Amino acid sequence: MKTIAVTGGIGAGKSVVSTVLRLMGYYVFDCDAEAKNIMDNSDVIKAELISRIHDKAVVNGIIDRRLIAEIVFNDASKLKKLNAIIHEAVRTKLAQVIADKSHTDDRIFVETAILYQSGLDRMVDEVWNVIAEDDIRIERVIRRNAVSRDEVIARIESQRFTSDYPHPNVHEINNDGLTAVIPQILNLLRK
Repeated sequence: MKTIAVTGGIGAGKSVVSTVLRLMGYYVFDCDAEAKNIMDNSDVIKAELISRIHDKAVVNGIIDRRLIAEIVFNDASKLKKLNAIIHEAVRTKLAQVIADKSHTDDRIFVETAILYQSGLDRMVDEVWNVIAEDDIRIERVIRRNAVSRDEVIARIESQRFTSDYPHPNVHEINNDGLTAVIPQILNLLRK
């Protein structure tokens, strides 16, 4: 079985690619959804958010995601702390999914915006990097999330990362709004 990361910064279109793959019947492990699930259901992680991110990060057992996002996307040290809290739990869950032999697919896909920062690059055989120009990404996120341009730019900048050891097997999917995405996916599936 091959494990393939579907990655790209906010607004690039990795969720579009993942949706197409799900519609084709493939299993897609959504790191954001898994992280959310882990955060919502772990008192230990909630306590860490309060102590390491902000004393109001969790109120009455409910995580204030908007506050956390505002903090971490404007403070690199807090983002690093948040990532440290969550990444190990997500990697552990992914390892369990990969080890689960009940999957009938010959591929498992892993959707993640922060492949290298999370350490997931060491768990995958191949990387599909979804790309789009920053201006396109900014407009997509503004429309989708009803946030300001400055907030989107801060998130894009917080996700920029150049690995000293990039994955050896990377393919790009252009999601510029002009180039058809499905034929690119089909081409990669044939490899």
